[in-house]
Amino acid sequence: MRRSSAVILVSASTVTLGAGWVIGAGYWAPPEIAPTAAPPTVPVPTAGSTDAATDAATAEPGPVAVDGAVIDTKYGTVQVQVVIDGEVIADVVVLKLTDSSETSVEVSARAAPILREEILAAQSTAVENVSGATYTSDAYRTSVQSALDAAGFTG
Repeated sequence: MRRSSAVILVSASTVTLGAGWVIGAGYWAPPEIAPTAAPPTVPVPTAGSTDAATDAATAEPGPVAVDGAVIDTKYGTVQVQVVIDGEVIADVVVLKLTDSSETSVEVSARAAPILREEILAAQSTAVENVSGATYTSDAYRTSVQSALDAAGFTG
């Protein structure tokens, strides 16, 4: 008798719990959250903009930063960002340098500042390779040139 009472009690508890779950599902569901409005967008002038209103609003254009293409080499990837101020290459910032090995990291770290200085001095990508860093030099110049092309830079 004791055993059957326990079975009935367990069965009754399970049914009650299951029924409460089904019946109460709507009651315990989390309240709906009202969708939030997307933040307003503000037009940002880009290099080569043909929008007269945007051009008028930016009568004194400041520097424009343009990301160059990601260039794959057998030692890793290279990507730079070129900062153009008017008709001048104002800066070249490294975003990614080769990193397939400790040696490629060292070679790229040595070559990048030299390439930067030479490109800034020449105001073009017509610069020599850094000795011992041919792949990095080629990829660096290619990434810079892609950024200059994207910006419509004529120098």
